[in-house]
Amino acid sequence: MKTLRLLTILALGGGLALGAYRFSNDSRWSAHAEVTPAAARTERTPLYYRDPSGAPLWSAAPRKDDRGRDYLPVYDDEQAIAVAPKPAQAASSRKILYYRNPMGLPDTSPVPKKDPMGMNYVPVYEGDEADDGTVKLSPGKIQRTGVKSEPVARRAIRVTVKAPGTIQLDERRVSVIAMRAESFVQKVADVTTGTRVKAGQPLMEIYSSAVASAAAEYLATITSKTVGGVEVYGRGSRQRLVNLDVPEQVIAEMERTRVAPVTIHWSAPREGIVLERNAIEGMRANPGDVLFRIADTSLVWALVDVAERDLGHIAVGQSVAVRARSFPGRVFSGKIAIVYPQVNRDTRTVRVRIELANPDAVLLPDMYVDADIDTADSTPVLAIQDSAVLDTGTRQAVLVDKGEGRFEPREVKLGRRGGGYIEVREGLADGEAVVTSATFLIDAESNLKAALKGFAEGAPQASDAGHATGVHK
Repeated sequence: MKTLRLLTILALGGGLALGAYRFSNDSRWSAHAEVTPAAARTERTPLYYRDPSGAPLWSAAPRKDDRGRDYLPVYDDEQAIAVAPKPAQAASSRKILYYRNPMGLPDTSPVPKKDPMGMNYVPVYEGDEADDGTVKLSPGKIQRTGVKSEPVARRAIRVTVKAPGTIQLDERRVSVIAMRAESFVQKVADVTTGTRVKAGQPLMEIYSSAVASAAAEYLATITSKTVGGVEVYGRGSRQRLVNLDVPEQVIAEMERTRVAPVTIHWSAPREGIVLERNAIEGMRANPGDVLFRIADTSLVWALVDVAERDLGHIAVGQSVAVRARSFPGRVFSGKIAIVYPQVNRDTRTVRVRIELANPDAVLLPDMYVDADIDTADSTPVLAIQDSAVLDTGTRQAVLVDKGEGRFEPREVKLGRRGGGYIEVREGLADGEAVVTSATFLIDAESNLKAALKGFAEGAPQASDAGHATGVHK
Protein backbone atom coordinates (compact mmCIF):
# COMPACT_ATOMS: atom_id res chain seq x y z
CA MET A 1 0.00 0.00 0.00
CA LYS A 2 1.24 3.42 -0.86
CA THR A 3 3.01 5.20 2.04
CA LEU A 4 1.08 8.15 3.42
CA ARG A 5 2.88 10.88 5.31
CA LEU A 6 0.84 12.85 7.79
CA LEU A 7 2.43 15.89 9.44
CA THR A 8 0.77 16.62 12.74
CA ILE A 9 1.91 19.36 15.14
CA LEU A 10 0.69 19.18 18.68
CA ALA A 11 1.04 22.47 20.56
CA LEU A 12 1.68 21.21 24.07
CA GLY A 13 2.97 24.56 25.46
CA GLY A 14 5.53 24.74 22.64
CA GLY A 15 6.37 21.17 23.54
CA LEU A 16 6.25 17.81 21.72
CA ALA A 17 5.96 17.72 17.88
CA LEU A 18 5.06 14.43 16.24
CA GLY A 19 6.02 14.05 12.61
CA ALA A 20 6.61 11.57 9.84
CA TYR A 21 3.88 9.18 10.70
CA ARG A 22 3.95 6.26 8.27
CA PHE A 23 1.00 4.04 7.48
CA SER A 24 2.16 0.56 6.41
CA ASN A 25 0.45 -2.24 4.34
CA ASP A 26 -0.47 -4.08 7.50
CA SER A 27 -2.57 -1.11 8.65
CA ARG A 28 -0.21 -0.42 11.54
CA TRP A 29 0.83 3.04 12.55
CA SER A 30 4.53 3.69 13.15
CA ALA A 31 5.58 7.02 14.62
CA HIS A 32 8.99 8.67 14.85
CA ALA A 33 8.91 11.42 17.49
CA GLU A 34 11.26 14.37 17.22
CA VAL A 35 11.76 16.47 20.42
CA THR A 36 12.40 20.18 19.90
CA PRO A 37 14.53 22.25 22.33
CA ALA A 38 11.41 24.01 23.61
CA ALA A 39 9.89 20.63 24.44
CA ALA A 40 13.05 19.52 26.15
CA ARG A 41 12.95 22.54 28.47
CA THR A 42 9.60 21.47 29.87
CA GLU A 43 11.17 18.21 31.04
CA ARG A 44 14.15 19.91 32.77
CA THR A 45 14.40 21.82 36.02
CA PRO A 46 15.62 25.43 35.67
CA LEU A 47 18.77 26.36 37.53
CA TYR A 48 17.36 29.78 38.51
CA TYR A 49 15.15 32.56 37.18
CA ARG A 50 16.46 35.92 35.94
CA ASP A 51 14.83 39.33 35.62
CA PRO A 52 13.02 39.73 32.26
CA SER A 53 14.37 43.27 31.78
CA GLY A 54 18.01 42.20 32.05
CA ALA A 55 18.58 43.78 35.47
CA PRO A 56 21.10 41.96 37.74
CA LEU A 57 18.33 40.28 39.74
CA TRP A 58 17.90 36.53 40.22
CA SER A 59 15.53 34.19 42.04
CA ALA A 60 15.69 30.55 42.99
CA ALA A 61 11.92 30.12 42.48
CA PRO A 62 9.43 31.47 39.92
CA ARG A 63 8.36 35.04 40.64
CA LYS A 64 7.21 38.24 38.98
CA ASP A 65 8.86 41.63 38.71
CA ASP A 66 7.34 44.96 39.69
CA ARG A 67 5.50 45.18 36.35
CA GLY A 68 3.92 41.73 36.68
CA ARG A 69 6.21 39.98 34.19
CA ASP A 70 7.41 36.44 34.88
CA TYR A 71 11.07 35.87 35.58
CA LEU A 72 12.73 33.91 32.74
CA PRO A 73 14.04 30.40 33.52
CA VAL A 74 17.71 29.66 32.92
CA TYR A 75 18.67 26.06 32.19
CA ASP A 76 21.91 24.17 32.59
CA ASP A 77 22.88 24.30 28.89
CA GLU A 78 22.22 28.04 28.73
CA GLN A 79 24.34 28.64 31.84
CA ALA A 80 27.10 26.56 30.34
CA ILE A 81 26.94 28.70 27.22
CA ALA A 82 26.90 31.89 29.31
CA VAL A 83 29.96 30.99 31.35
CA ALA A 84 31.77 29.07 28.64
CA PRO A 85 34.98 30.74 27.59
CA LYS A 86 35.27 32.29 24.18
CA PRO A 87 36.80 30.08 21.53
CA ALA A 88 39.91 32.22 21.52
CA GLN A 89 40.22 31.91 25.27
CA ALA A 90 39.40 28.22 25.34
CA ALA A 91 41.96 27.50 22.69
CA SER A 92 44.59 29.61 24.40
CA SER A 93 47.03 28.19 26.88
CA ARG A 94 46.62 30.96 29.44
CA LYS A 95 46.89 29.95 33.05
CA ILE A 96 43.76 30.09 35.21
CA LEU A 97 44.52 32.00 38.40
CA TYR A 98 41.31 31.23 40.27
CA TYR A 99 37.54 31.04 39.88
CA ARG A 100 35.32 33.87 41.06
CA ASN A 101 31.71 33.88 42.15
CA PRO A 102 29.37 34.41 39.14
CA MET A 103 27.12 36.69 41.19
CA GLY A 104 29.98 39.08 42.01
CA LEU A 105 30.23 38.07 45.65
CA PRO A 106 33.68 38.21 47.33
CA ASP A 107 34.14 34.46 47.12
CA THR A 108 36.74 32.61 45.06
CA SER A 109 37.88 29.04 44.57
CA PRO A 110 41.15 27.55 43.31
CA VAL A 111 39.20 24.77 41.53
CA PRO A 112 35.99 24.77 39.44
CA LYS A 113 32.81 24.70 41.55
CA LYS A 114 29.19 25.79 41.61
CA ASP A 115 27.43 28.25 43.85
CA PRO A 116 24.33 27.30 45.90
CA MET A 117 22.13 28.11 42.88
CA GLY A 118 24.04 25.76 40.63
CA MET A 119 25.89 28.43 38.64
CA ASN A 120 29.44 27.68 37.56
CA TYR A 121 32.21 29.86 38.96
CA VAL A 122 33.84 32.05 36.30
CA PRO A 123 37.56 31.45 35.60
CA VAL A 124 39.98 34.36 35.90
CA TYR A 125 42.97 34.01 33.58
CA GLU A 126 46.48 35.26 34.01
CA GLY A 127 46.76 38.67 32.40
CA ASP A 128 43.11 39.60 32.91
CA GLU A 129 44.10 41.92 35.76
CA ALA A 130 46.37 44.90 35.31
CA ASP A 131 49.93 44.40 36.52
CA ASP A 132 50.82 48.11 36.73
CA GLY A 133 49.74 48.53 40.36
CA THR A 134 46.35 50.05 39.52
CA VAL A 135 42.97 48.92 40.80
CA LYS A 136 40.22 48.60 38.19
CA LEU A 137 36.55 48.76 39.10
CA SER A 138 33.50 48.32 36.93
CA PRO A 139 31.23 51.33 36.34
CA GLY A 140 28.47 49.64 38.32
CA LYS A 141 30.67 49.14 41.36
CA ILE A 142 31.92 52.73 41.15
CA GLN A 143 28.33 53.95 41.16
CA ARG A 144 27.24 51.66 43.98
CA THR A 145 30.15 52.55 46.26
CA GLY A 146 29.80 56.30 45.63
CA VAL A 147 33.34 56.94 44.43
CA LYS A 148 34.02 60.66 43.94
CA SER A 149 37.15 62.36 42.64
CA GLU A 150 38.42 65.92 42.92
CA PRO A 151 41.36 67.56 41.11
CA VAL A 152 44.34 68.69 43.14
CA ALA A 153 44.43 72.49 43.36
CA ARG A 154 46.32 75.26 45.12
CA ARG A 155 44.65 76.95 48.07
CA ALA A 156 45.54 78.67 51.31
CA ILE A 157 45.56 76.29 54.27
CA ARG A 158 43.85 77.72 57.33
CA VAL A 159 45.16 76.13 60.52
CA THR A 160 43.57 77.26 63.77
CA VAL A 161 45.46 76.40 66.94
CA LYS A 162 43.32 76.32 70.08
CA ALA A 163 44.89 76.94 73.47
CA PRO A 164 43.57 77.66 76.99
CA GLY A 165 44.98 80.38 79.21
CA THR A 166 44.40 83.08 81.81
CA ILE A 167 44.37 86.89 81.90
CA GLN A 168 47.32 88.57 83.57
CA LEU A 169 48.30 92.19 84.17
CA ASP A 170 50.77 93.94 81.92
CA GLU A 171 53.96 94.04 83.96
CA ARG A 172 54.88 97.37 82.39
CA ARG A 173 51.68 99.02 83.67
CA VAL A 174 51.99 98.31 87.37
CA SER A 175 53.25 101.01 89.77
CA VAL A 176 54.29 100.68 93.37
CA ILE A 177 54.35 103.60 95.85
CA ALA A 178 57.06 103.12 98.46
CA MET A 179 59.09 105.56 100.58
CA ARG A 180 62.81 106.00 99.99
CA ALA A 181 63.37 107.45 103.42
CA GLU A 182 61.91 106.93 106.85
CA SER A 183 58.45 108.52 106.83
CA PHE A 184 55.20 108.82 108.75
CA VAL A 185 51.73 108.61 107.21
CA GLN A 186 49.82 111.65 108.36
CA LYS A 187 46.61 111.15 106.36
CA VAL A 188 45.21 108.67 103.80
CA ALA A 189 42.69 109.60 101.12
CA ASP A 190 39.39 107.76 100.70
CA VAL A 191 40.99 105.11 98.51
CA THR A 192 40.67 101.37 99.08
CA THR A 193 41.65 98.18 97.28
CA GLY A 194 39.77 97.94 94.00
CA THR A 195 39.19 101.69 93.67
CA ARG A 196 39.88 103.15 90.25
CA VAL A 197 42.09 106.24 90.47
CA LYS A 198 43.32 108.78 87.95
CA ALA A 199 46.85 109.94 87.38
CA GLY A 200 47.73 112.75 89.87
CA GLN A 201 44.89 111.94 92.25
CA PRO A 202 45.98 112.47 95.95
CA LEU A 203 46.50 109.28 97.90
CA MET A 204 48.11 110.32 101.24
CA GLU A 205 50.09 112.94 103.17
CA ILE A 206 53.62 112.02 104.28
CA TYR A 207 55.98 113.63 106.74
CA SER A 208 59.65 112.78 106.36
CA SER A 209 62.53 114.57 108.03
CA ALA A 210 64.82 113.70 105.13
CA VAL A 211 62.37 115.19 102.61
CA ALA A 212 61.84 118.31 104.76
CA SER A 213 65.60 118.85 105.09
CA ALA A 214 66.15 118.47 101.33
CA ALA A 215 63.28 120.86 100.60
CA ALA A 216 64.64 123.53 102.98
CA GLU A 217 68.09 123.23 101.41
CA TYR A 218 66.67 123.63 97.93
CA LEU A 219 64.66 126.71 98.89
CA ALA A 220 67.69 128.28 100.58
CA THR A 221 69.70 127.81 97.41
CA ILE A 222 67.16 129.23 94.97
CA THR A 223 66.32 132.20 97.28
CA SER A 224 69.93 133.13 98.04
CA LYS A 225 70.96 136.59 96.91
CA THR A 226 74.41 135.32 95.97
CA VAL A 227 73.66 132.18 93.95
CA GLY A 228 69.89 132.32 93.61
CA GLY A 229 70.00 133.55 90.06
CA VAL A 230 72.48 130.87 88.94
CA GLU A 231 70.69 127.70 87.92
CA VAL A 232 73.66 125.44 88.25
CA TYR A 233 73.89 126.02 92.02
CA GLY A 234 70.35 124.82 92.69
CA ARG A 235 70.61 121.77 90.47
CA GLY A 236 72.14 119.55 93.12
CA SER A 237 69.57 120.40 95.77
CA ARG A 238 66.72 119.79 93.37
CA GLN A 239 68.16 116.45 92.34
CA ARG A 240 68.19 115.39 95.99
CA LEU A 241 64.42 115.90 96.14
CA VAL A 242 64.01 113.87 92.96
CA ASN A 243 66.11 111.08 94.43
CA LEU A 244 63.79 110.98 97.44
CA ASP A 245 60.90 110.38 94.96
CA VAL A 246 59.14 113.65 95.79
CA PRO A 247 56.38 114.17 93.16
CA GLU A 248 57.24 116.63 90.44
CA GLN A 249 54.18 118.77 91.09
CA VAL A 250 55.29 119.24 94.73
CA ILE A 251 58.69 120.50 93.62
CA ALA A 252 57.07 122.85 91.11
CA GLU A 253 54.78 124.22 93.84
CA MET A 254 57.82 124.92 96.09
CA GLU A 255 59.56 126.80 93.29
CA ARG A 256 56.45 128.90 92.75
CA THR A 257 55.55 129.70 96.38
CA ARG A 258 59.11 129.65 97.79
CA VAL A 259 57.70 127.76 100.81
CA ALA A 260 58.85 124.37 102.06
CA PRO A 261 55.82 122.23 103.00
CA VAL A 262 55.72 120.36 106.30
CA THR A 263 53.95 117.35 104.79
CA ILE A 264 54.10 116.10 101.23
CA HIS A 265 50.94 115.19 99.30
CA TRP A 266 51.62 111.88 97.51
CA SER A 267 49.54 111.27 94.37
CA ALA A 268 48.83 108.38 92.01
CA PRO A 269 51.54 107.99 89.36
CA ARG A 270 49.13 106.50 86.76
CA GLU A 271 45.49 105.80 86.08
CA GLY A 272 44.36 102.38 87.12
CA ILE A 273 42.96 100.19 89.85
CA VAL A 274 44.33 100.03 93.37
CA LEU A 275 45.47 96.45 93.80
CA GLU A 276 47.02 96.89 97.24
CA ARG A 277 46.69 99.47 100.00
CA ASN A 278 48.96 99.14 103.03
CA ALA A 279 49.02 102.78 104.13
CA ILE A 280 47.38 103.49 107.52
CA GLU A 281 47.14 106.86 109.18
CA GLY A 282 49.86 107.38 111.78
CA MET A 283 51.96 104.41 110.67
CA ARG A 284 55.70 104.54 110.25
CA ALA A 285 56.94 103.59 106.82
CA ASN A 286 60.48 102.36 106.49
CA PRO A 287 62.41 102.72 103.24
CA GLY A 288 61.10 100.20 100.71
CA ASP A 289 57.76 99.53 102.37
CA VAL A 290 54.99 99.27 99.75
CA LEU A 291 52.13 101.59 100.64
CA PHE A 292 50.12 101.40 97.40
CA ARG A 293 50.19 99.23 94.27
CA ILE A 294 48.27 100.50 91.24
CA ALA A 295 47.79 98.73 87.88
CA ASP A 296 46.61 100.07 84.55
CA THR A 297 44.15 97.50 83.11
CA SER A 298 43.46 99.22 79.78
CA LEU A 299 45.86 96.70 78.21
CA VAL A 300 46.18 93.16 79.59
CA TRP A 301 47.94 89.93 78.67
CA ALA A 302 46.44 86.57 77.83
CA LEU A 303 48.97 83.89 78.71
CA VAL A 304 47.99 80.70 76.87
CA ASP A 305 49.64 77.29 76.76
CA VAL A 306 50.21 75.98 73.23
CA ALA A 307 50.89 72.27 72.70
CA GLU A 308 54.41 71.42 71.68
CA ARG A 309 53.25 69.80 68.43
CA ASP A 310 51.69 73.13 67.31
CA LEU A 311 54.74 75.23 68.07
CA GLY A 312 55.88 75.17 64.42
CA HIS A 313 52.72 77.02 63.36
CA ILE A 314 53.10 79.84 65.92
CA ALA A 315 54.85 83.13 65.13
CA VAL A 316 55.00 86.60 66.65
CA GLY A 317 52.43 88.97 65.13
CA GLN A 318 49.75 86.40 64.31
CA SER A 319 46.15 87.40 64.96
CA VAL A 320 44.36 85.76 67.87
CA ALA A 321 40.69 85.62 68.82
CA VAL A 322 40.26 85.31 72.58
CA ARG A 323 36.95 84.28 74.18
CA ALA A 324 36.35 84.68 77.89
CA ARG A 325 34.23 82.04 79.53
CA SER A 326 32.51 84.76 81.55
CA PHE A 327 31.32 86.54 78.38
CA PRO A 328 30.07 83.93 75.88
CA GLY A 329 29.66 85.24 72.38
CA ARG A 330 32.12 88.12 72.82
CA VAL A 331 35.47 88.02 71.04
CA PHE A 332 38.58 89.99 72.06
CA SER A 333 41.09 90.51 69.25
CA GLY A 334 44.81 90.63 69.85
CA LYS A 335 48.21 89.65 68.49
CA ILE A 336 50.99 87.39 69.68
CA ALA A 337 53.60 89.54 71.40
CA ILE A 338 56.09 86.91 72.48
CA VAL A 339 56.62 83.14 72.52
CA TYR A 340 58.40 82.19 75.72
CA PRO A 341 61.61 80.20 75.05
CA GLN A 342 60.84 77.34 77.40
CA VAL A 343 58.82 74.13 77.28
CA ASN A 344 56.97 72.94 80.34
CA ARG A 345 58.39 69.48 81.00
CA ASP A 346 55.22 68.29 82.74
CA THR A 347 52.53 69.48 80.30
CA ARG A 348 54.72 69.64 77.14
CA THR A 349 53.35 73.10 76.35
CA VAL A 350 54.88 76.47 75.51
CA ARG A 351 53.57 79.71 76.98
CA VAL A 352 52.51 82.41 74.53
CA ARG A 353 51.75 86.02 75.44
CA ILE A 354 48.87 87.80 73.68
CA GLU A 355 48.25 91.51 74.19
CA LEU A 356 44.57 92.48 74.43
CA ALA A 357 42.88 95.86 74.63
CA ASN A 358 40.61 96.11 77.67
CA PRO A 359 39.00 99.56 77.54
CA ASP A 360 35.95 98.66 79.63
CA ALA A 361 38.02 96.66 82.17
CA VAL A 362 35.91 93.49 81.86
CA LEU A 363 38.97 91.25 81.57
CA LEU A 364 40.19 90.64 85.08
CA PRO A 365 43.43 89.03 86.29
CA ASP A 366 43.39 85.21 86.48
CA MET A 367 40.21 84.98 84.37
CA TYR A 368 40.04 81.83 82.19
CA VAL A 369 40.05 82.37 78.41
CA ASP A 370 40.28 80.27 75.24
CA ALA A 371 42.44 81.46 72.36
CA ASP A 372 42.04 80.63 68.65
CA ILE A 373 45.32 81.41 66.90
CA ASP A 374 44.94 81.91 63.15
CA THR A 375 48.07 80.53 61.47
CA ALA A 376 46.79 80.95 57.90
CA ASP A 377 49.44 81.56 55.27
CA SER A 378 48.42 83.73 52.35
CA THR A 379 50.64 81.71 49.99
CA PRO A 380 48.55 79.03 48.20
CA VAL A 381 49.90 75.49 48.41
CA LEU A 382 48.97 72.21 46.72
CA ALA A 383 46.19 70.73 48.84
CA ILE A 384 43.67 67.87 48.85
CA GLN A 385 40.72 66.99 51.06
CA ASP A 386 41.63 65.19 54.25
CA SER A 387 39.18 62.39 53.35
CA ALA A 388 41.39 61.49 50.36
CA VAL A 389 44.31 60.34 52.52
CA LEU A 390 44.81 56.73 53.56
CA ASP A 391 46.95 57.06 56.69
CA THR A 392 48.47 53.97 58.30
CA GLY A 393 50.47 55.98 60.81
CA THR A 394 53.82 55.39 59.12
CA ARG A 395 52.70 55.80 55.52
CA GLN A 396 50.27 58.16 53.80
CA ALA A 397 48.82 57.40 50.37
CA VAL A 398 46.09 58.60 48.03
CA LEU A 399 44.20 56.97 45.15
CA VAL A 400 44.78 58.77 41.85
CA ASP A 401 41.88 58.52 39.40
CA LYS A 402 43.42 57.47 36.05
CA GLY A 403 40.07 57.30 34.26
CA GLU A 404 38.08 54.35 32.83
CA GLY A 405 37.65 52.91 36.30
CA ARG A 406 41.39 52.64 37.04
CA PHE A 407 42.81 53.91 40.34
CA GLU A 408 46.49 54.11 41.20
CA PRO A 409 47.64 54.04 44.86
CA ARG A 410 50.39 56.61 45.35
CA GLU A 411 52.42 57.52 48.41
CA VAL A 412 52.54 61.22 49.31
CA LYS A 413 54.31 63.54 51.73
CA LEU A 414 51.93 65.75 53.66
CA GLY A 415 52.28 69.09 55.41
CA ARG A 416 49.91 71.36 57.30
CA ARG A 417 46.28 70.46 57.96
CA GLY A 418 43.35 72.79 58.41
CA GLY A 419 39.92 73.70 57.12
CA GLY A 420 39.29 70.16 55.85
CA TYR A 421 42.37 70.20 53.57
CA ILE A 422 45.92 68.86 53.79
CA GLU A 423 49.01 70.28 52.15
CA VAL A 424 50.73 67.90 49.71
CA ARG A 425 54.48 68.44 49.51
CA GLU A 426 55.45 65.44 47.37
CA GLY A 427 53.71 62.81 45.26
CA LEU A 428 51.04 64.75 43.33
CA ALA A 429 50.95 67.33 40.57
CA ASP A 430 48.55 70.20 40.09
CA GLY A 431 45.39 69.06 38.28
CA GLU A 432 45.61 65.33 39.03
CA ALA A 433 42.33 63.80 40.22
CA VAL A 434 42.28 61.98 43.54
CA VAL A 435 39.49 59.95 45.14
CA THR A 436 37.84 61.85 47.99
CA SER A 437 35.14 59.33 49.01
CA ALA A 438 34.97 55.53 49.25
CA THR A 439 38.78 55.41 49.47
CA PHE A 440 38.70 52.59 52.02
CA LEU A 441 36.42 50.50 49.79
CA ILE A 442 38.85 50.80 46.90
CA ASP A 443 41.74 50.05 49.24
CA ALA A 444 39.92 46.93 50.44
CA GLU A 445 39.35 45.88 46.81
CA SER A 446 43.06 46.30 46.14
CA ASN A 447 44.01 44.25 49.20
CA LEU A 448 41.53 41.53 48.20
CA LYS A 449 42.98 41.26 44.71
CA ALA A 450 46.50 41.13 46.09
CA ALA A 451 45.52 38.35 48.48
CA LEU A 452 43.75 36.40 45.75
CA LYS A 453 46.75 36.72 43.48
CA GLY A 454 49.03 35.37 46.19
CA PHE A 455 46.54 32.58 46.91
CA ALA A 456 46.37 31.68 43.21
CA GLU A 457 50.15 31.46 42.99
CA GLY A 458 50.15 28.88 45.76
CA ALA A 459 47.18 26.90 44.38
CA PRO A 460 49.12 24.87 41.71
CA GLN A 461 51.48 23.62 44.38
CA ALA A 462 48.54 22.25 46.36
CA SER A 463 47.15 20.67 43.19
CA ASP A 464 50.46 19.01 42.36
CA ALA A 465 50.72 17.67 45.88
CA GLY A 466 47.25 16.18 45.53
CA HIS A 467 48.19 14.33 42.33
CA ALA A 468 51.37 13.06 43.92
CA THR A 469 49.47 11.43 46.74
CA GLY A 470 46.79 10.05 44.44
CA VAL A 471 44.08 12.36 45.69
CA HIS A 472 41.60 13.51 43.00
CA LYS A 473 39.57 16.72 43.49
